[in-house]
Amino acid sequence: MRHRTANRSGIVIRRRVTPAGDILVTLLTPQGKLKAIARGGVKGPLSSSLNLFHHVGVQVYQGPHNDLASIKQAVLEGALPKLAEPERYAFAHLIAEFADALFQEGEFSEQAFELFAGALRGISHQQDAEWVALVMSYKLLGLAGILPQTARCARCGNPDPIHPDPLGGQLLCGNCAALPPYPPESLDFLRGAVRRTVRANIESPVPADQRPALWRALERFVSVQIGNVQSWRQLVPYAEAGQI
Repeated sequence: MRHRTANRSGIVIRRRVTPAGDILVTLLTPQGKLKAIARGGVKGPLSSSLNLFHHVGVQVYQGPHNDLASIKQAVLEGALPKLAEPERYAFAHLIAEFADALFQEGEFSEQAFELFAGALRGISHQQDAEWVALVMSYKLLGLAGILPQTARCARCGNPDPIHPDPLGGQLLCGNCAALPPYPPESLDFLRGAVRRTVRANIESPVPADQRPALWRALERFVSVQIGNVQSWRQLVPYAEAGQI
């Protein structure tokens, strides 16, 4: 930040309370990711505004020798109460963790902010929250330029692979694979999810019984390319499919 005091508008994607009663938050804003602290925030008026997934306007101050900005004021600009529902919360938390891992401090990305905000709205409002989360996870990866290999086998390079890669979450040819091929609907999604628009993806959902395999592929790919994502263990599809 060039100035010591600045106003930002963003969505809380991470929140942690320290033993001292401070609130550490990470905001995703149109100007990039911002980490800040609300000192004594748990007992003050900032506590209710700085909740996970809240869209807030904040005034932050950063001294010349401080790496972490201090939040002086926070105003709630928008909230999605339905994200607190158990069947939606896990998906919203996963999307927030993706955004935190994919986009860095100071990285200008208005498109990332809009895509993330749209993902939260979809998870909140759409009946099929799981499908929205799956689509938007791949779209966020695509925006960050981290794309699974789908045109060629991830091991030998043969064209048109159709089998799951159990280690890397990509696609393998018949010669390299040990698992049966993906069903046509899943294969079409994996090959076209990033290229197609969000609306086109949402309007062509993969059958529910095929989604656990897509989640597993996404988990493997993200673990290899980005690192460990804690939110997998909260996901409803994993709990139901006995994959934890």
